[in-house]
This record gives sequence, C-alpha cells and structure tokens, in this order.
Amino acid sequence: MTYEEAVAAIHSLLPFGVKPGLDRIRELTDRLGAKDRVLKFVHVAGTNGKGSTCTLMAAALTKAGYRTGLFISPYVLDFRERISVDGEMIPRDALAGIVERILPVVKQMNAEGKIITEFELVFAVALEWFVQTECSVVVLETGLGGRFDATNIIDCPLVSVITSISLDHTHILGDTYEQIAFEKCGIMKDGGDTVVYGEQEKTAMAMIRRRAGESRTRLWTALPEKATVLSSDIHGTFFDTVYMGEPLHCFLKMIGAHQVKNAVTALTALEVLKEKGFPVPAEAVREAFAAVCFPARLEVLGKDPLILLDGAHNPDGAAALGAAVRQYLSGKTIVGIVGMLADKDVDRSLKEVLPLLQEVIAVEPDNPRKMTAEELAEAAKPLCPLVSPGKDLLSAYREARQKAGPSGVVLVFGSLYLASAVRPIILSETSE
Repeated sequence: MTYEEAVAAIHSLLPFGVKPGLDRIRELTDRLGAKDRVLKFVHVAGTNGKGSTCTLMAAALTKAGYRTGLFISPYVLDFRERISVDGEMIPRDALAGIVERILPVVKQMNAEGKIITEFELVFAVALEWFVQTECSVVVLETGLGGRFDATNIIDCPLVSVITSISLDHTHILGDTYEQIAFEKCGIMKDGGDTVVYGEQEKTAMAMIRRRAGESRTRLWTALPEKATVLSSDIHGTFFDTVYMGEPLHCFLKMIGAHQVKNAVTALTALEVLKEKGFPVPAEAVREAFAAVCFPARLEVLGKDPLILLDGAHNPDGAAALGAAVRQYLSGKTIVGIVGMLADKDVDRSLKEVLPLLQEVIAVEPDNPRKMTAEELAEAAKPLCPLVSPGKDLLSAYREARQKAGPSGVVLVFGSLYLASAVRPIILSETSE
C-alpha cells in the first residue's frame, strides 16, 4: 500500500459514527493489542487553544529528553501533522504500513456492523506508531468533545487539560456553555488531576468544578494573572511568570494575549507532570516555547505588505483575532480574505473581525460544508465598507495584496480548510 492509498482509505470512512459511544474504538484497539494501555498520556480537550497548548507541552517534554508523541486534529498542511514524535511527523511509509495492517480488522468490524470512523482509524494508527517508537509520554488532543471522543478510551492520564470552552459544534455537543463543558469534562478520570484554562465562561467553569467534585478530580486552575507581558508585537511576546516556584522569563513566537494564557495552561500541566515523575527543567521550557511555531495561528507569512494567516473559525477564536488586530495593527490598511463553513456561527465570528477591516474578499474553503463566496459576501456586507466575492484563492490573494499596498496588511482567516489551501499559495507567491 502506498502512502496516497493509505490516506485515501482513511478518508473513505465515515467522518462520524452512526451513534456516539466508545465501544467501537475500544473493540478495535483491543483487537489490535490494546496499545493505549502501555502508554502514558496527557489528555487535552477544549474548544480553542488545544493545538497550541498541546504543541507547547510536547515541545517542552521533548526538550527535557522524553520521547514524546503528539496527536492533534485537524491538520493544516500535511495529513501526517496529526501524528508526530519529538516534533517529527510520522514517515509516509510507516503510516502506509500501519494502515495496511489495520485495515483488514476495520473491514471485518464494518462487515459485522461495527462501523469504524475516519477519526477512530487515525487514532488507532497513532497508537501503533507511538508504541513502535517507544514513546515515554503522549500528548493527546481530543477530536470532538471529550466524553464520547475516541481518545477517551484511555485509562486515567498523567494529567487532563481543559482549554478555553466556547460555543462550537453545537449541533453535536449542545448549544450552551454548560452542555459543552459537560462533554469536555468527560476526559476527567476518577481520582485524576485536571488543569483548566483560567478564563472560562461562568456556567462552563461551574460545570467543570461540579464534574471535578463528582469524579474526585484534583483541579488546577491556570490563572492568567500568573503571567506578566513585558512586550508584544506582531512577531512575538516576551512575558514573565512563575514556574516550579521560581521566576521564568519566556518568549513566544505565537502572538496574541490568548497564547500567553495557553502557555500558562501548558506550564501548569507541566508542573503537575513533575509530581508524576516527568520533571521538565525551566531551561527546557524556555527553549521549547521560544521555538514553537504553529501554522495558521496568527502566522506571519510575509511582509511589505504584512501577510497574516489565522484559522479563527468560531466566535471565541475570532474574538482573539480581533483583539490581536486592535493591538498590533491599529492604523493599518487591512484587506481581509475570509472563508467559512456554513455550519459554523458565521455571523458572530464575522462581527468580531470585519468592522476592523477596510475591505473583505469572500472565498470558499475546499469542503462540502462551505458557505459560498456569494453567501458569505452577503453576510459580510453590513460589517465592512467594501465586500466582494472572490473567484478563486489565487486571484483573491493577488487582489488583496494589490489593494493593501506595501505598507498595508493582508489578513486571511476563517476555516482551517481555507488555511490549508491558501498557505501554499501565499508561500509560493511571496518566495517569487
């Protein structure tokens, strides 16, 4: 089986199960040798900030000398981003080989009416790779929710982490903060430790505290005031904090106040890991945090004009983007390129960003759930002086660059499917 055939086989499966539950993935992993039971995990759920928090923790653990697996979802550029060890994506031939071995088991279960989903297969592949590479610890990001997410078959992790919760995937997880928090809290295990992002909506936080009490979970709150921002610009942030009881001076390439809060969440989890036999020295943290780059998280891809790419696809993500625009780009001419999926809270997301822009070009992500460029342009018109639908990504990008001028800004944001498609275009155009 080639790598391309393996990825095609993964994508051929249903994206979601017919009904929620962990029985299918538990049976699949048991048939494959229950690899999850020989690994140690940091388990992360939440709406926003999961990827950044996971990547920061994994980088610090790797820098400290632990062989560290990282499982994230979704990917931006390369499917293999979802599965990595010590910062290296799973090799193409390794992924193909594992899929080839697992696929007959999946087909047998499907024939028995136990339908395995795309995400469940990817998770099973990841477990196989993490065992093969003898990972000391795996940082594991949930795909959707927590309670019925395939990753939740694991036993009590070293530490659970709940990042910022907002209203997203409401058709699956519920339409209130309380309901969504309940689903995310499903990763809490009886008698375990859970770190929670310190700025939560009050009903979400109340649910987290309630579920922690019911599951006898020790709750650690990552307080945002633990960090003091010293300086911040479009290229990164210097901040001071306290780690393991000692002062720590850090730099983050990832920009925005929310990323400092994600960093504090990661640091709090690392402090818990010391209690579990995985101490990470302060110098390892400092070096790892300074090196972490995350595609499509207010990513700077060019200058003259400044080119920014951000995967803000829900209201809280858009609010963080809007705050960064106000902080770093005040007074600049900003031309936006935006593409959204129709099943997201498009109106609320657009309201957070579009009033800050001078012009917007609406485009279409490469996904069947997309909002058309014309539909998105209509939704955007009340929020920005100049709005138009774009023909395609390349022409939209070139038009935006021309209109922004050398001293302006091109801001591309919305769906991660848009980010995945447009990022290579931007890099190709800026390298010419």
